[in-house]
Amino acid sequence: MKSDFGRYIDHTLLRPIGTTTDIRKLCTEAIEYGMAAVCIFPSYIPMARDILKGSRVRIATVIAFPFGVTFTEIKEAEMKACAAKGGDEMDFVINIAALKSGDEKSIEEEMQYLTAKSRTLGVHTKFIIETAYLTDQEKILACKIANRVKPDFMKTSTGYGPSGATVEDVRLMRAHLLPEIQIKAAGGIRSYPEAQQMLQAGAARLGTSSGIKIIEEASRG
Repeated sequence: MKSDFGRYIDHTLLRPIGTTTDIRKLCTEAIEYGMAAVCIFPSYIPMARDILKGSRVRIATVIAFPFGVTFTEIKEAEMKACAAKGGDEMDFVINIAALKSGDEKSIEEEMQYLTAKSRTLGVHTKFIIETAYLTDQEKILACKIANRVKPDFMKTSTGYGPSGATVEDVRLMRAHLLPEIQIKAAGGIRSYPEAQQMLQAGAARLGTSSGIKIIEEASRG
């Protein structure tokens, strides 16, 4: 009997050479293993929507990935297109360079604008802050901004930075975010013990390409 641990996992394929065969496999695995969502590039949303029809697996996609340094209106246009094609959850990369530059105002204005627009579209928001590039004070600042905006999730990493999620970063974020703002830990989570540690630290969702391995390890106890 399979573990129900899949409910925490966004089954992820964000390799630039991922094929349609890979996406089909990802989606069927997500259904079989009871995963929360698949996390894929925007162009694969229509295909995923067809495969996942009738299942409870949600479609998460990435916006302004992986650096976030584009115009807010471009992020909005990506979100609208993804929502129209059947995307459920939007994983936005914040403008990391702006945060590093101390431009708190532009980060908050963009997060507020995109969160408000997402609610009119009926999709959920996750904002990726790429913790590997940030000091603890910058991570805390990003959390304080989120507390004023109240997006659905804050997310640690793209998987393209120098490193991915750490237990320490998840714990720091959980300590500084409002309880209703969930955390998605992503990047480098490859085993059930690592996944457990992220959840115990305060994550509610795990972005990983090792979801099946993790679930099978969980089923063995």
